Amino acid sequence: MDGDIAPLREICDLAEQYQALVFIDESHSTGFMGPTGRGTDELLGVMDRVAIVTSTLGKALGGGTGGYTTGPKELISLLRQRSRPYIYSNTPIPAVLGSASKALDLLNDSSTIAQSLAAKTKRFRTQMTEAGFTIGGNNHPICPVMLGDAQLALNMAEDMLERGIYVIGCSYPVVPKGKARIRVQISAAHSEEDIDQCISAFVEMGRKHGVVP
Repeated sequence: MDGDIAPLREICDLAEQYQALVFIDESHSTGFMGPTGRGTDELLGVMDRVAIVTSTLGKALGGGTGGYTTGPKELISLLRQRSRPYIYSNTPIPAVLGSASKALDLLNDSSTIAQSLAAKTKRFRTQMTEAGFTIGGNNHPICPVMLGDAQLALNMAEDMLERGIYVIGCSYPVVPKGKARIRVQISAAHSEEDIDQCISAFVEMGRKHGVVP
């Protein structure tokens, strides 16, 4: 929700100090974080220090349903035998697996998509900050435009939709009280013109509602 990136290097340091394994959920990182889109562990250079990774076949991979866990062979065998979500779940349909597999092929063949998304994310975050908005999180494609007031977030989101920009206003209990925001998600499918149009609409609405000068 906040677009934060976990301090994985420090977490791995602690795990090694206490002889623990590192387990991460990469559902909001798979397919776009890191030079080739392999996730937060690639972005922060700790792929060889993370033991277990779970993620989704939806979101960036586009499958919509299903997920996976990778790790030591012994652990995966244990999960197959003892994990209730695995035992009592249905196998993803072939179309979902096919689309996710193709998405992974595209990422493996070229880093262009991941790098394009990173550049568009930087473009949005930089120009929005320069315009006077507060953008939460790190350099993540989830870009929360922090507004504080729930009604303000709702009103601005509605005004943005009238200008052809579909964004969602989030407020309590989805986020803490006083932390209402409009949650923007940048996609590799967006063009630079799309990004600029979105920023322009934000600036216009921000001035209308007294958020930016």
